Amino acid sequence: MAKEECLICKAPLEYLESDELMECAICHKKENSKTRCVQGHYVCNDCHTAGLDSIIGLCLAETSKNPIEIIEKMMAMPFCHMHGPEHHVMVGAALLTAYKNAGGEIDLPKALSEMMNRGKKVPGGACGFWGACGAGISSGMFISIISKSTPLAVEPFAMSHQMTAKSLGEIGKIGGPRCCKRDSFLSILSAIDFVKENFGVSMDRPNIVCQYSGRNNQCIGRRCPFSKSNQ
Repeated sequence: MAKEECLICKAPLEYLESDELMECAICHKKENSKTRCVQGHYVCNDCHTAGLDSIIGLCLAETSKNPIEIIEKMMAMPFCHMHGPEHHVMVGAALLTAYKNAGGEIDLPKALSEMMNRGKKVPGGACGFWGACGAGISSGMFISIISKSTPLAVEPFAMSHQMTAKSLGEIGKIGGPRCCKRDSFLSILSAIDFVKENFGVSMDRPNIVCQYSGRNNQCIGRRCPFSKSNQ
């Protein structure tokens, strides 16, 4: 199976120490970034996540209470790459959908729209440059949405931070390099437990066996809790 890197030429990516002005190889928008391939190609977040809006229809038609099952359906869609900022929306969207189907009281169309708006603002590479993986942040956004948190809230403010911290803690225990699939699974499993404890809503919690290692140039093998070799 071909391994993904640059969306244009499949060459390896490189990460710069500081921002440089780059032109997107697809839409030709110019913006600052630290990421490009070794051949010089840069793809902006908007182009990298083109087609992401299609998950709204998937989520609204979904009946599963299993957010892992839901996000894996998203991962199989044409827009989704091995790594990328699309996962910053997908984690929260899968959780919102499973939460609703498990009995959570939310306006799902409105919640998904809000998740899309928030998650798309977290750039690719946040895991390495911000010290906060976008998948983990997405789980905190999920809690913020279902609890109606604002900067002036009390308990919802606390819980959304606790959720993000829980997810990032699990991601940090494994270490790098990044894997958007692994970090998404860790964040979702953390959220399933958190929601059951704090909201009394039980989403399905499956055993996960990774199917993506052949597409990940930086797969950590047996160090990943979802590796086939650990099952």
